[in-house]
Amino acid sequence: MTHTDGLISLTVPHRLRITRDVFAPGNETLSEIWPGQTSGSGGDSGGGGGRRIAVFVDDGLAEAQPQLLQRVRRWFALHPDSPRLTGLHTLPGGERAKNGLEVWQHVVHQIIEANVDRQSFIMAIGGGAVLDVVGFAAATVHRGLRLVRVATTTLAQADSAVGVKCGVNLRGVKNMLGSFAVPWAVINDTAMLDTLPERDWRAGFAEAVKVALIKDAAFFEEIVRWVEAIRYRDEPAYRIIARSAELHYRHILSGGDPFELGSARPLDLGHWSAHKLESMSGYEIAHGEAVAIGVALDAMYAAELGHLTGEQARRVCRVLTQLGFSLEHPLLADVQTLYRGLEEFREHMGGRLTLVLPRGIGGLIEVHEVDRVAMDRAIKGLRPPHP
Repeated sequence: MTHTDGLISLTVPHRLRITRDVFAPGNETLSEIWPGQTSGSGGDSGGGGGRRIAVFVDDGLAEAQPQLLQRVRRWFALHPDSPRLTGLHTLPGGERAKNGLEVWQHVVHQIIEANVDRQSFIMAIGGGAVLDVVGFAAATVHRGLRLVRVATTTLAQADSAVGVKCGVNLRGVKNMLGSFAVPWAVINDTAMLDTLPERDWRAGFAEAVKVALIKDAAFFEEIVRWVEAIRYRDEPAYRIIARSAELHYRHILSGGDPFELGSARPLDLGHWSAHKLESMSGYEIAHGEAVAIGVALDAMYAAELGHLTGEQARRVCRVLTQLGFSLEHPLLADVQTLYRGLEEFREHMGGRLTLVLPRGIGGLIEVHEVDRVAMDRAIKGLRPPHP
């Protein structure tokens, strides 16, 4: 019997750019990411002109910004050294984009019709759901195409767009199908946030509170200090989004497990209950809203276990409510169904259950069992208002 063991090493560039008005004629952010335009690009040389690009746009964004499709066409027309635009399509936005396989199949067919190859590109312009479904299609056609994500919501810019995952929901389970695929580039365009409805503007700051709570105490205090500026969309709000993106990005680069081969997901504080609440509500609870509830719940539970003080947990709840999130929902009363989210969370990762909880402000601890009595108290603790 012969045993042969080897190791395949792969270095994959992961680019994050933050700009304003990426499709303005004079904005060269995109020009700098094509192969041959920057050192260490990970691609072959010779510019982008011989390649193709198919672009998919969130239809809600296209409606809110009626000139967007025309501006995309104009930008590529004015930049002949960039990939040649071979398709420009709109897709349903929000969670409806990734519930089931219908939209994913549509994107796959459009990519095939565009005759792109593995040296070409797919671009997704939209919120996290559109980035997810287009990313999953790009990851499967030709076993993987180069994806450029243009994130247009606070939730995508603060967190999900910089990740290396994509997927769709199936059989009532969040992200049941999907892939790990490092995007060719992530572009956070702050101008795209100008037309966001209030609910969508608020959503990304739940992820900012989450990452600050377990990664950066000073950042948490900054969010507390600027909570009114965030609500009124003043300049500090954009710095908060950028810092959240940086913390998520740095964790993916240096956190040690970007493809989740282990059983822990440090950036998923609050997500075991958030994902379950989303599915329990038929996705009427938006992801950012569910994350806010989940983070508050895990903070209250951490206080029950002594990892946070009661006042620290109340501060977490307070800043979330001051941002405009409601931490109370009737579905929290259905604790038996909610607790199934723990097993679904464990099954998704495999191995033993691993939850991340805050330890003080700015630290974390992993736990592998849930004290149901303490968790019940934490759930009940969310029901009163947190002024």
